Amino acid sequence: MPLRHLSFLKAVLLQSVTAFGGPQAHIAMMLKTFVRQTKYVTEEELIEYNAFCNLLPGASSTQTVTLIGYKVGGIPLAVVSLLVWIFPACLFMGALSFLLPYIDSKALHTDIFKFIPPMAAGFLVFACIKAFPHAIKNTITWVIMFVGTAATYFFFKLPVIFPVLIVAGGVATNLSKKRIPQVERVPRKIKWWNFWLFGIIFIAAGFLSEKARKEDWPHRKPINLFENTYRMGSIVFGGGQVLMPMMYEQFSVRPEAIKQKNPNVVQIDKGEMYTGMGIVRAVPGPVFSIASFTGGMALKDMGTEMQVLGCLIGSIAIFLPSALLVLFFFPIWHNLKKYAVIHRSLEGINASVIGIMIGSTFFIMKDISLIEAKTVSVINVGVIVGTTLLLCYTRLPAPVIVAACLLLGYFF
Repeated sequence: MPLRHLSFLKAVLLQSVTAFGGPQAHIAMMLKTFVRQTKYVTEEELIEYNAFCNLLPGASSTQTVTLIGYKVGGIPLAVVSLLVWIFPACLFMGALSFLLPYIDSKALHTDIFKFIPPMAAGFLVFACIKAFPHAIKNTITWVIMFVGTAATYFFFKLPVIFPVLIVAGGVATNLSKKRIPQVERVPRKIKWWNFWLFGIIFIAAGFLSEKARKEDWPHRKPINLFENTYRMGSIVFGGGQVLMPMMYEQFSVRPEAIKQKNPNVVQIDKGEMYTGMGIVRAVPGPVFSIASFTGGMALKDMGTEMQVLGCLIGSIAIFLPSALLVLFFFPIWHNLKKYAVIHRSLEGINASVIGIMIGSTFFIMKDISLIEAKTVSVINVGVIVGTTLLLCYTRLPAPVIVAACLLLGYFF
């Protein structure tokens, strides 16, 4: 890896250890780090990357970081960026699978994180302010933005809402073909290797997992764990908020119903699963890192070495599909942008993203105390306004703002 990319990887690492608030807030932080401070991508590119990743299954913020690395240094840097981004969160959640027996989940002191939601809202306000002029330029984009805002706010918990809004926005700006007429383009050759790799792994994992189950292989749990996790990483839309219930069903609910017929099924205690699902929300970085925890918990009865292997299997299996899909489809998307139909779609797609960001901001704010006659309400308002102003008018790094909000939670 060239030394000139070390500064980029350092920015990715700092982003990973301070990225609280979920995928929408992650994108807002990336706007500060990779657009304003370092200029690795433009605002238009970041919005486009985010929209494109929301059309694919998997971890959208992780895929966005991968694409930024791809743009800066090609596939090698994209892969290293992915590893740097997921490492801190996966390390912490994997370690949690070892430490959980020694932790009293009811006694966890989480007040330190109480000002993280208003901080995330401030980041989103900043992102909306900066991205708005680049996306909202005419009547149709205003309409798309308002529809996207309302739909995101009322249907935020439905995972399908984000790709539906993005596709709908792209269709809406294609209703008129006068502004950008079609020009003939020569199709480019598609490189299929990573898509074939994705499919081969998917089929092979399913085949081996089923064969191991039917023949009751003595060490089949790691194989079943990889297949279960890889499958979920391949089909999940909507981010970690959808992945966690899916994992709960797969590893905690379903095993109870089939354990008599299949005593070696991969199973995690419901209470332990609830604890992991709660703690991962307070961990910076991708929520998909909960797979490191579930992998360790799934194999903990097989010894320490196998538990470490479980953490690695969970981390690899959950993020590998996202990486393979985004690195396969993005070059195709990049080539398709030369066609008028896609170019027209980008106008509506970008407007939809702005609507999603504004709707996400309102959705986060509805659960934050802002108008009550309490000291915490005043501080929350101050955190939102202060975060927005600092991001807009200073070059203060995002990690400093996050650290300040954590200290504020500790003292107040």
